[in-house]
Amino acid sequence: MQKNTSLLSPEDTAYYSRNGYLLYKKPLFSEQKLNRLTDIFEEQLALKGQKLSDELDTPHFRDERLLEFLLADEVLDLVEPILGPNIGLWSSHFICKDPVVGRATPWHEDSAYWKGRVSSFDSIVTVWLAIDRSNQENGCMRVIPGTHNNGFSDYEEVDKSKNLFRSQVKNIDDSQAVYFELERGECSLHDSRIIHGAKANTSPHRRCGYTMRYFSTEARVIPERNQNHKVWLARGRDVAGSRFENV
Repeated sequence: MQKNTSLLSPEDTAYYSRNGYLLYKKPLFSEQKLNRLTDIFEEQLALKGQKLSDELDTPHFRDERLLEFLLADEVLDLVEPILGPNIGLWSSHFICKDPVVGRATPWHEDSAYWKGRVSSFDSIVTVWLAIDRSNQENGCMRVIPGTHNNGFSDYEEVDKSKNLFRSQVKNIDDSQAVYFELERGECSLHDSRIIHGAKANTSPHRRCGYTMRYFSTEARVIPERNQNHKVWLARGRDVAGSRFENV
């Protein structure tokens, strides 16, 4: 049986709809469950080889133990008030900024990097779970509120050695930024279209987050643009006819 317990109030969902983000300042998982997730991350980090610590993308493709967390009621009860009852797992990513040398994440929209891969971007939400405490000192995530309604932005190139991506949104007023300061185990939610990023981590403290990304199955995952990319039906039913690993 599926649980129907909403973790968000109507005021929360209205805030998210208006601003494109929400901070959930409560533990998402039990401490025991969070410790298991952290152990998997530490294993992934030890096996990363030549990759940088912020490049551990789609780790659940390599380690399906992560599906315990990605398909968990604790997360799905959080996103269902935003996406509705029919939810697909789009992706996940351990984004770890090492102490002192952790690269900046330039201003970007997730939707710009996924353009052409799904039929719609208005119902994709990322849950950013703090594996480590995340604050301004160690390069926490920041957003420009309300920019999820602005369409695709113009980009310019940046130095890839100092940034997670090769490009950034042009002409952003940093003074408008809201910083997502989270304790370990807390999380944030943000719309795939909102402009967001993070400063470099110049502190002595590591900053790791696990991004868990979900979409309404009313959006179709376009197969020819998603070769070797796998999605799971997390809750409810397939609406648009996408191909799911578990259906």
